[in-house]
This record gives sequence, C-alpha cells and structure tokens, in this order.
Amino acid sequence: MKKLILMSLLLGLAGFGSLQAKAQQDEDVRGAFLTTRPKATPKTSTATPPTKPRRRRPKPVTPNPTPGLVVKRNDKPDMPAKVNGPRLGLGLTLFMRDSNGLALRTDPSHEFRKGDHVRFLIETNADGYLYVFNTTDGGQPIMLYPDPQLDEAGNYFQSHVPFEIPSSVAAEERLRWLTFDEHAGAEKLYFVFTREPLAGVPFEDDLISFCRDNEAKCPWHPAAEVWTQIQAELNEPLQVASASRPGSAQTSGEHRAATRGIGLNRDDPEPSLIMLTTSTSKGLLVAAVNLIHRATGSTAN
Repeated sequence: MKKLILMSLLLGLAGFGSLQAKAQQDEDVRGAFLTTRPKATPKTSTATPPTKPRRRRPKPVTPNPTPGLVVKRNDKPDMPAKVNGPRLGLGLTLFMRDSNGLALRTDPSHEFRKGDHVRFLIETNADGYLYVFNTTDGGQPIMLYPDPQLDEAGNYFQSHVPFEIPSSVAAEERLRWLTFDEHAGAEKLYFVFTREPLAGVPFEDDLISFCRDNEAKCPWHPAAEVWTQIQAELNEPLQVASASRPGSAQTSGEHRAATRGIGLNRDDPEPSLIMLTTSTSKGLLVAAVNLIHRATGSTAN
C-alpha cells in the first residue's frame, strides 16, 4: 500500500512538473512574440476616415542599403531567403459570427455546421508574405489568400499590423466571412509565412492576370513541387502557445488596427495561438489548423 501511495505521489509530481514546464514554455513563446510589439501606438483621430491597408509589396529602396538584418540567399532558387534576425512568428485568432453579427473568439476545435461564418485575425512579428491554402478531406489544395478579389491580390504583411482574412470591410458580404456549406468534411488550413515571396506562386498582378485568363482554374492550385515543399516545411518543429478565450468579442482596438493598418501594442489582446520557428535562420514558417465541419444535425462519436 505504501508503495502504491508513493508511486501515486511521484506520478502526481511528474504531471505537475510537466504542467509547469508547459506553462513556462507558453510564457516564453508569448514573450518572444509580444516583446517586439511597441509599448504604445499613436492613436488616430476619430475624425480621420478609415484607410484600407495596402497589401502590395513595398517598392525596393536603392541605392544605399539600410544597416540592420543581413539577408543570406540560399543556393536553391525555389527556397526563401534566410535572415539573421528574430525567429519568425505567426499569431492566429479565430472568430465566429454570432446571431447579432458580432465576431466572437472561437476555439478551432469547435464543430462547425452549415451556415457558420468564421474569420481569422492574423498577426506576424516580422515583415513578410502570407499565403493561406485549404484542403478538404485531404483533397487537392487551393489557395485562399492571396485572392484576386481582395487587396489587389497582395499578401505583404507588416510586423504586428494585424489583418483579417476575410476582411470585415470587404465590398461584398460574401467576401467578409468564410462560410461553411452543406458538405461536411475535414477542413485543413495551411498558413505559410515567409520573408520572401514563394517561387512558383502567383500574387499581385500575376495572380489577377492568371485568374482573368483562366477563370475555371481559380482559386489557384499549387503545383506538385510547391505543395511538396510546403508539406515538408510543415514537419519542421515550432514552438506553440495557446490562450483560449472563447466567447469574448473582438475588441474595437483589434478591429481598428486590422482595418486601418495600425500596429497593435502590448496592451492589446494577444493572439489565441502563437507559433514561432525554433531557429533564427528559418525564412519560412508553415502551420496548419484543422476545422471540423459536421453535417447539419449530426453528433460526434
């Protein structure tokens, strides 16, 4: 009996130690991601009309390079550049539209039904390019973002300037949410954040032209070699921290920042899910989020 009690105590202590280690890792990841947010962001006048953030890549600056991060190109032309700088980080928060049209934080493990509407708020800790791909039941991938109908097909993100996908200020209601249809299935979203544009993936004018001339082939489908690269990067280790606050509404500060191109500060809510690469030399971060799409009226086993 004494041995059993001792064993139970040891197992309990081991479990407590694991929880402590997990909590410490979460705190370290949050700290590494949020520390690059500014302590304060100048407030814009309420009289200033909203300005839609521009997602097209900035024009290159020539003749004098700015001192700072040193960019090292890989020998392989199809791989992004490596940069000696902070680890790449990506923050995601999933919102679901309630019956009143409000955006409420939702856990990705929620079981979605036909007619449910969701939107992601995305934040990065560095300047770069974001791509979002989707597969249903492990089928052929399609590219959801960049989108020729949104942001002039641009996908350039600035550090800690959040963005909604889809955008709540899109011209048409159908473009403001991702909507679940009547076809149940396992939806998998791939978020690809990179310091340099992905080779072989059209965006901006190239994507607009492609979809204009090949309407039947849009949404765009990545070639096998591109998808193989993305799948390989998905196996790379990431440090992850989660902070679930389901049911809480998107704040006015988050909405204003996302729709006006304003940076978040350290007092603003943190993303529900934060992912960091484990190496500063990595120029590419790939993460996947699974969404469960149930048929109307079905129940989980």
